[in-house]
Amino acid sequence: MDLRISTTPMPLASALAARRMAQPQGATPEAGFSSALKGALGAVSQAQNQADELQKQVQLENPKVSIEETMVAIQKAQVGFQATLHVRNRLVQAYTDIMNMQV
Repeated sequence: MDLRISTTPMPLASALAARRMAQPQGATPEAGFSSALKGALGAVSQAQNQADELQKQVQLENPKVSIEETMVAIQKAQVGFQATLHVRNRLVQAYTDIMNMQV
């Protein structure tokens, strides 16, 4: 039986190196999961703040703000919050599953 170890780099490592070479100098590196999560949380927070502001304007009877626009903003904020809540629950479940694994 002849076992030969390949000296060529792994395909994933060579693909990553090619990607780094293709990136222009001074470009920011790709966003990871944490930065994507922070961005999503920021977007949900902004949607909630916008819905709150529109709701206040409707309560103050501002003629420039319609109730329909306010209700749509509230629903968008609610959907974003529910999605964020589901992601959080899945992350907690994944963490719990990993912690309960036998090593």
